[in-house]
Amino acid sequence: MHAEHSEMARFLAGHAPFNTLPLEALERLAGQIEVSYFKSGSKILEFGEPIADLYVVRSGAVELLRKSGELYNRLSVGGVFGQTGIMLNRRVRYPARALEDSLVYCIPLSYFEAYCDEYESFADYFEAEQEGILRHALSKELDRSDLSTVKVARCLHRPPLTISPDASVRSAAQIMTQEQVSALLVMEEPAASHAQHSAHQIQGIITDSDLRSRVLAEGLSHDVEVCNIMTPSPKVLDADSYLFEAMLTMLYENVHHLPVLSRGKLQGVLALSDIVQHESQNSLLYVREIFSYQNIDSLAKHAGRLPQVFQRLVNEDANSHMIGSAMSAISRSFCQQLLHLAEEALGAPPIPYCFLSLGSLAREEQTLVTDQDNALVLDDSYREDEHGSYFAKLGEFVCQGLARCGYPLCDGDIMAQNPKWRLTLSEWQAQFADWLSNPEPQALLNSSIFFDLEGVAGELTLAVELQSYLATEAPKHPRFLACLARNALNRTPPLGFFKEFVVEPDGAYRDTINLKRRGTAPLTDVIRVHALAIGSSERNSFRRLDDIAESDLLPEGKCLEITDALEYLSIIRVQHQAKALAQGKEANNQLNPKTLSAFERRSLKAAFQVIDNAQKFLKFRYTANQPIR
Repeated sequence: MHAEHSEMARFLAGHAPFNTLPLEALERLAGQIEVSYFKSGSKILEFGEPIADLYVVRSGAVELLRKSGELYNRLSVGGVFGQTGIMLNRRVRYPARALEDSLVYCIPLSYFEAYCDEYESFADYFEAEQEGILRHALSKELDRSDLSTVKVARCLHRPPLTISPDASVRSAAQIMTQEQVSALLVMEEPAASHAQHSAHQIQGIITDSDLRSRVLAEGLSHDVEVCNIMTPSPKVLDADSYLFEAMLTMLYENVHHLPVLSRGKLQGVLALSDIVQHESQNSLLYVREIFSYQNIDSLAKHAGRLPQVFQRLVNEDANSHMIGSAMSAISRSFCQQLLHLAEEALGAPPIPYCFLSLGSLAREEQTLVTDQDNALVLDDSYREDEHGSYFAKLGEFVCQGLARCGYPLCDGDIMAQNPKWRLTLSEWQAQFADWLSNPEPQALLNSSIFFDLEGVAGELTLAVELQSYLATEAPKHPRFLACLARNALNRTPPLGFFKEFVVEPDGAYRDTINLKRRGTAPLTDVIRVHALAIGSSERNSFRRLDDIAESDLLPEGKCLEITDALEYLSIIRVQHQAKALAQGKEANNQLNPKTLSAFERRSLKAAFQVIDNAQKFLKFRYTANQPIR
């Protein structure tokens, strides 16, 4: 053995985690190490570049930075870096630079992964470093994305401009032109300064779009008072909210301006252009364009760009909740525009109705690979002979339109075009009551779909009443919950007796695991049972987990484990789909675990083990005669 290699082995033996390795392993590793020299201030690693080595500081000092350039950590002799990037996607997560003249050992990725597999204590060091393997794998540091770290207040560039409700639209237009703004707040009464305005004083908002569509297009006099054409009681946002929250609010409310408050005091108005200026986010612009298309052909053509929007979200390191929320908001927008086009073609609806989204869309957990599940809630004044034809045509128009836009028809025909799923509010409540009282197999299957519901368009209070009914009634039916819990055990995680992956044995998907059917879906099923048991009205699985944690239904720490497992499985799933698109392949949920790194495989096993433990808890927690609380 060369003297140089012997010295390297001795050095490594004095620092964790290498001090856990046997001498033979250290000597073998020393023979593969390359030594690099970096001058003080020079860059060692750039954010996002491929990473093929684990790094150890031999002499000198190294700084690790966040994506934003802020200091993350300082390492002295013996410090190890690069493992987070190796773990996630083999790209640098934390840029590194030499704080002083430094020598760095570069350990090849292949040896790092082999030693993790071969020596448990070596692997445990990196897992424990991030408080557990899943938390490590997720890397939930705050620098994931500007959208999730930059606060709204940072994007306010001027004090808000206000106008009184009795001012003329001519005056409003003159102020907006002079000040070069696209919105004014309509305030109840004047104040000495904008900082003295409070939320309750905001009567409405007037935008340049209002001037076009509500004044010029309608031929109104320029002297009409702004209170007659403003949008009343606009949605407001707290200055401490993140840009991601502002983005979602704009997506769901289909607005481009949001008043911003700090401790109840008005700070300014955030415009869509402010977000675009800070960080161009395609999902925002993509939704905005959906509402500009006036026929299905144009919408279908626009839908062809959705894979690129999805890829950008994944590539910009958005977390699974951000991706699921954005993709769901896009689906929701397609539904809303198709309903608008349907009403233009068929005329105004004869009675109030609400279009329901079901399943992953209602939970805000959609990915690119999804079909459509939807239904209609009709006002109790519905009469089949008078109104049936209209809603049959409306349901078919929207469902076939969604199919044209890339959302396949549901194989189980759970869609608004099926008369079975066009019911009045009273009929839906009776249907829910029957499923709760008679948990037969089909009822359990239906409840796993229909009990995740959201009003997309129309009279949204109908959906709210249905959600409220379910949250109130479900906890009263322990037999139903017990049956639903048993049903949630049907889809088991793909782990064998010795905790090895159980893959498809043959066929087109040989050697793969379905990440939805064997991963996210069974975990979502578990979460749904707990949420119904405590009467949670939340739909999103992560928000349901927040309610479950507050209820003390699960042992301490279990909700966090389930949250991390769901996040990891979801992010691996979307990354797999995005990778397939980048390779010109069709996105799917079938993952070959051999394509993952050693750390990723260990993380995946850990996530599946969480599912297994969560399902075991269901077995004894829910019995037909056991009270929930």
